Amino acid sequence: MEGLEEKLKVLSIARRSCPEEPTYLLDVALQPSGLLAVSCSNFTIHLHNKDTLKQVGEYQGHNGRLCGVTFGHTSSDLLYSGSADGTVRVWDVRQPGTEAAQKFKSDPAHCYCSFDLSCSDMLLCAGTEQVDSEDSFLIFWDSRKPAGGLLGVYSESHSDDITQVRFHPRDKDRLASGSTDGLVNVFDLSRGAEEDALLATCNSDSSASSVCWSGANYTQLLCLSHDEGLHLWDLGQLDTDEPLTIFSTSDARSLTLLADGRGVDYLVGGRWLEDTQKLLVVGGKNNGDLHLMECDARGLHLLRSLEGGHASTVRCFLWDAAEEALFTGGEDAQLLLWKPGGEELTPGKRESMKSESALRLKSRPHKKHGYHREKKTA
Repeated sequence: MEGLEEKLKVLSIARRSCPEEPTYLLDVALQPSGLLAVSCSNFTIHLHNKDTLKQVGEYQGHNGRLCGVTFGHTSSDLLYSGSADGTVRVWDVRQPGTEAAQKFKSDPAHCYCSFDLSCSDMLLCAGTEQVDSEDSFLIFWDSRKPAGGLLGVYSESHSDDITQVRFHPRDKDRLASGSTDGLVNVFDLSRGAEEDALLATCNSDSSASSVCWSGANYTQLLCLSHDEGLHLWDLGQLDTDEPLTIFSTSDARSLTLLADGRGVDYLVGGRWLEDTQKLLVVGGKNNGDLHLMECDARGLHLLRSLEGGHASTVRCFLWDAAEEALFTGGEDAQLLLWKPGGEELTPGKRESMKSESALRLKSRPHKKHGYHREKKTA
């Protein structure tokens, strides 16, 4: 099987999509049958043909910043989106432009800053911002109930904004959550009550921005922080005396990763690639250059740099294993498709649009607090 480095070496820009209205591209999701969904900073969701990047639809309805998009796993015609407006909405991609087919919500005081759908499509979870300077909540719904059946909440495990919730890719009852309180929690939802369900608490020593399941059997967790820290933990060691930490750095910007002896300016995110059994971490420079790295027990290792694409910060990426292609989106409003031997039909790096007034809708900065309440820590 061809290794990850060989797959990345042959990538070049094949397509570029530049919407007329300047907007940050925040998150991207792939439907197996050929659609891309992109969440934007102007609260809209764009649908694109994944091969041509032509926009084929748009959804409007949210009135707060979006916190992600994901397609159903068993019903891929359904697209889920979460928002700070306190709703998770479900859209039927067979009917672009229509209103949401379902809407899930909880207390009117709740603003969601993360959400995810279980691998069985049966359970939805959203993480809230801190409410009244006190608590934050994990909200659970039965996604099969048309009225948006609220199942309950967890309220004791985080004390600040829950910036990420991620269901396990194979275990419908396993959930990881990350927060600006610096904690990353792992739950077994089959145990019911929150105190019983909490399996582990890892301390990231900083405000957690994203969490990613990884490893051959998805027994590892990658956590990135808002100040560019990176932590890789092995949950297979929970019942042993061995440390959980596989690799950790408090600031990836300080690492010498690039050919010029410098480091990246920021980390975009990480993703476990089943086809190569590697953990891909994407970092970037403020000028739009991208740097694709592998992360393992030895640390971060540069595999490939991608230049000449974006003009400013990249916010999201997605690996299409079937096509061995990479999608990237950023603050320059560009959606790019990188493919093996790609030849861009309309070349030309688009200028940054950061000065445009429409781009004032950035996610608010997350606060940093003291970090506490450790269970088994890394």
